[in-house]
Amino acid sequence: MEPEDPVYVALYSYTRALSVALGYRDTLTQLHSERVRGLSETIGMACGLSRQELGILKIAASFHDIGKIGIPDCILLKPAQFDPPEWEIMKQHSEIGWEIMSVTHLEGARQAALAIRHHHEHYDGRGYPDQLAGEAISIASRIISIADSYDAMAQTRSYHRSKTHAQIMPILHQETGEKHDPHLMRIFCELIETSEFKAAKL
Repeated sequence: MEPEDPVYVALYSYTRALSVALGYRDTLTQLHSERVRGLSETIGMACGLSRQELGILKIAASFHDIGKIGIPDCILLKPAQFDPPEWEIMKQHSEIGWEIMSVTHLEGARQAALAIRHHHEHYDGRGYPDQLAGEAISIASRIISIADSYDAMAQTRSYHRSKTHAQIMPILHQETGEKHDPHLMRIFCELIETSEFKAAKL
């Protein structure tokens, strides 16, 4: 087995306390982040990313929701859909996460921070916070977007019930070309069928 990229090892060692902090704040988000990291790594390997690129992808996927530390409990833990003002506050988590990761100043932190900032950008340019489109969005962010969307729908949260794999895939296909990169979606569709992270059938 190939050893981990030293940039990833150093950055993860420096930032893993953030994961512990997030777990105390919101255990479900921490567990979701771990699954997103696993899915993202599988997609990244299939894309032929370099060892360093994979390391940065894994860091960004692990901490893509770390900015939720800065979201008030009344919104983060709300057991219902957000109203428009609450949704605008929740959307700030990607920028907060970018700021948190940026201040580490370790090698690879800048790339990981940008991937965190842009994991809610859409392929058609209608995402947030910077309205990037296509390949202007880093491949790490585009990968995390798919993994994040899939796992979020697969899990029950206070504001929605979990969906089965058969229910999730048509939604992702409908979003392809708008929210998600078509090329990466083709890779994901092949990988998810045999993945340990595949959602339940029933």
